[in-house]
Amino acid sequence: MDSMNAAVNAVNDVLWSYVLIVVLIACGLYFTFATRFVQVRMLPEMLRLLTEGIGKQTEGHAISSFQAFCVSTASRVGVGNIAGVAIAIVTGGPGAVFWMWLIAFIGCATGFIESTLAQIYKLPRGNGKFHGGPAYYIKNALHQPGVAKLFALLISVTFGLVYVSVQANTIALSAQTIGIDPAITAAFLCIFTALVICGGMHRIAKVTEFLVPIMAGLYLLVALVIILLHLSEVPAMFALIFHDAFSPQAAVGGGLGTAMITGIKRGLFSNEAGEGSVPNAAATAAVTHPVKQGLVQSFGVYVDTWIVCSATAFIILLTGQYTIGGECTGIALAQASLASVFGSLAPAAVSLMILLFAFSSIVGNYYYGEINIAFFDGNTRRYLAVFRVCVVLMVLFGSLATLQLVWNLADLFMGLLCLTNLYAITRLAPYARRALRDYQEKRARGEDPSFAASDIELTDGIYAWKK
Repeated sequence: MDSMNAAVNAVNDVLWSYVLIVVLIACGLYFTFATRFVQVRMLPEMLRLLTEGIGKQTEGHAISSFQAFCVSTASRVGVGNIAGVAIAIVTGGPGAVFWMWLIAFIGCATGFIESTLAQIYKLPRGNGKFHGGPAYYIKNALHQPGVAKLFALLISVTFGLVYVSVQANTIALSAQTIGIDPAITAAFLCIFTALVICGGMHRIAKVTEFLVPIMAGLYLLVALVIILLHLSEVPAMFALIFHDAFSPQAAVGGGLGTAMITGIKRGLFSNEAGEGSVPNAAATAAVTHPVKQGLVQSFGVYVDTWIVCSATAFIILLTGQYTIGGECTGIALAQASLASVFGSLAPAAVSLMILLFAFSSIVGNYYYGEINIAFFDGNTRRYLAVFRVCVVLMVLFGSLATLQLVWNLADLFMGLLCLTNLYAITRLAPYARRALRDYQEKRARGEDPSFAASDIELTDGIYAWKK
């Protein structure tokens, strides 16, 4: 295990220090300017569309816009929002929080582009259902089936297996702090994961639509209580974040570079903008115009990083339980921070929150794998059955593995996914931009925008938007 971890870490150092940080920021800025700051201009429209879809009924097995948002949020809002933020602060100092915010801001534009493209190039599956995502637009729009299969394989392994192990690992570590043996946690998780994932997308959508608002609401309420109890310290906390973003404390090994890279890595792991995962959920939504889901999913980046990740950062920084470079990190630091305010009840409460956050992520992550398993030719039922068994086995592995190895594996596969997806959406971005212009023109005329591919002079690779 140690040699494997060292090898993975060496590759990550090169990938993240010299390649991804440049590509992510460059692409995010390009999409921001190309859409004329869609993440700012269209913010009121994002909120309108999101609230409009709450509780909306669909026919057959169709997935509503809000349900698709909840599936993607279930995957986004997980242990990265708690354990990941804690790791970022311990490794990169308080300044890492600023870099998380920055990558989320430009990531909103990236998220809009990739989710809109997923909607444009989605495939009907009958009974109101759709499939889509990067593998589909790489194959049908770019006509590169080899690259499409590479992406489908990468995302199935990354989300269905590696990320699932990260979520299970955090649940097990959290439960261990309150005296529950990891083997018992592993058995519990394996059983419940199998029950949910064997029920298909419709059950997954229903589970996440119920879980996501509850878990996020409870966690934000806890954070609000801590902020109110430390209200006088809030200005100093913000000053520390902004100061350390550019002048990290001496305890941060590597200085500014470490703060920046750590913040960007943990921010990307959490909000997934540009990674190519969220488009798989975005494509399933039954909407009248692709831009509607693009805007809703773009807002999801704000929800994940600027709201939920910030809540964790405020809890840790205001309670002062962290030590830069210290051994107490991840979920243990989050528990210690809450225990300093709420006492002995905190570890059990955090374990419950982690269970909700991480289990919903396991379910959401699995679905990304399922969509891409269907992309391969052959006996899809058999492939899917094998994949489901592998998911349950990775839940078992993650519950018993070391923290450092599962997080390093997640960083490696996340980087490879990003490079593949960003290549595709950079080439296809003009079509998302045309769709945005079409949507805005129709809204300006007082219409509820509907879409046909011919509206933006697009015919190649289109299956769902033909008149």
